[in-house]
Amino acid sequence: MSASTHWLATATAQSVLERGGNAFDAAVAAAFVLHVVEPHLNGPGGDLVGIFHTADADAPTVLMGQGAAPAGATIEHYRGQGLDLVPGAGALAAAVPGAVDAWFLLLRDHGTWELADVLSYAIGYARDGHPIVAGAAATIARVAMLFAEDWTTSADLWMPQGAPPEPGDMVQNSAYADVLDALVHASCTVRDDGPVGRGARIDAARTQWKTGIVAHEAADFLARPHRHSDGALRRGVITADDFAAFTASYEAAVTRDFRGRTIAKAGPWTQGPALLQTLALLEPLGDDLLDPSQEAGAHTILEAQKLALADRDAWFADVDVDLDALLSEDYLAERRDLIGPTASAEFRPGAIDGRAPLRPPLRTSYRASSPGTGEPTVTRTGETRGDTCHLDVIDRWGNIISATPSGGWLQSSPAIPALGFCLGTRLQMTWLEPGHPSSLVPGRRPRTTLTPTLVLKDGVPEFAMGSPGGDQQDQWQLLALLRMIVGGYSPQQAIDSPAFHTTSMPESFWPRTWTPAGAVVEDRLGEAVIDGLVRRGHAVTSAGEWSLGRVSAVGRDIRRSTYSPTAPTPIRLWAAANPRGMQGYAAGR
Repeated sequence: MSASTHWLATATAQSVLERGGNAFDAAVAAAFVLHVVEPHLNGPGGDLVGIFHTADADAPTVLMGQGAAPAGATIEHYRGQGLDLVPGAGALAAAVPGAVDAWFLLLRDHGTWELADVLSYAIGYARDGHPIVAGAAATIARVAMLFAEDWTTSADLWMPQGAPPEPGDMVQNSAYADVLDALVHASCTVRDDGPVGRGARIDAARTQWKTGIVAHEAADFLARPHRHSDGALRRGVITADDFAAFTASYEAAVTRDFRGRTIAKAGPWTQGPALLQTLALLEPLGDDLLDPSQEAGAHTILEAQKLALADRDAWFADVDVDLDALLSEDYLAERRDLIGPTASAEFRPGAIDGRAPLRPPLRTSYRASSPGTGEPTVTRTGETRGDTCHLDVIDRWGNIISATPSGGWLQSSPAIPALGFCLGTRLQMTWLEPGHPSSLVPGRRPRTTLTPTLVLKDGVPEFAMGSPGGDQQDQWQLLALLRMIVGGYSPQQAIDSPAFHTTSMPESFWPRTWTPAGAVVEDRLGEAVIDGLVRRGHAVTSAGEWSLGRVSAVGRDIRRSTYSPTAPTPIRLWAAANPRGMQGYAAGR
């Protein structure tokens, strides 16, 4: 079974599975297709977080594809240019790209296919063309003036006829196809047969990516002045040495039990543990307070999320974070007592072990971040409210993976002509305030919003899920988890149900504003519930009927035969995708 945010990625994954590949072969093939068909949501110049469980493993594993800040990315350098925030667009916001190396690492260690076969799908769509989705066409239209006047290489790539494409137009990216062909060629220089040779071939492509044309073309091109989101012309600081220094890796997952399940997330260099804290805050409460469809439940969920996200913004980073303290029963009880009958308009991180939280700068905005499926909004100077894409795959052997690739959006920075893509803007999630856990520090990973989920029951993987949406990723997943685990919804029912989220925390994306007591809701939540939230003091923004979240998921059920209660039936696999945006797709057989 496969599910993703784009039908061509899902179709690619299913094609690999049908031809005998495993979940990891399928996921990597689909991921490179996502680079091509959702270029406004992710790209090879971006990053990823994945979480997976092999059929023979004892525990889930995190795939770490988040690059660090370049060596020249210092607070002093940025402050010296008159900046008080890392820009939201332009090469000064670029961390080292991590996605490609991470996918290759996963393919080498857990896949079975050769690199040429895995990349053939993306090469085909890039060279021969694919119908551009409405979201990508709309994003290009929003930045058309920026492209035409400043980022002319992006105009050459995305507006070759002098105007933005229309939804459904066939678009090509031969430069990126050439990059992928070069990686395949590098892998073919290794002639050894067998599994050792296959691993060496993939490693040869990894070396080519990190030390060859990609690294040098990107560094040289982005050293030229170009428009950033503050309107100024600035140079990037990333170098070829920064590319060469990065290596993707594996990490142990962080887990916590909730109502008979074990929820597995990446560590506090992501926002993942905030979901664990939210679930822990909610777990002892009555089922009615965990029901997103009731006024009391929606209110309680919003308030619990505010507390967990405040701790995220005060404590989480690529540093030593005391998660044991943040998830301890005494601390949780203390935080739970802060949930009152009315909406809080305060930013309330907690103190742990006698240490006061370090508060980020609060820039008040009384507008909610753009409601919708999470598609980025873009200004003429390249301001974006970031989003991403997602994929989930489970195979016949029991391998399962959930991954959230992002960054390197076509609106992130000027397209690099020889490569057919641009670099990402993940450094905008760091602060230019010395001493904060999330301060900009060379070699440190920015705390990312990417946060896929794996759920286990009795130690066995049951399902994987994730969503695009920046700060909302775990908020939308939380609603699906509560509806499935507590409410008894089917996965598709849980994904389809009305969604909401809080904006009462500093946004992770430039210009880093927050909306005190802000809540964004789908109208389908119902007039009575929405009016009740307003009475409780929530600053509610309507997002329309079907607009919030793009959760997808895959999983498995083990059911007992109706004819023999003691005999297990074969494992039944399932997949579910999001109808919002009309482009997600789930498939299987």
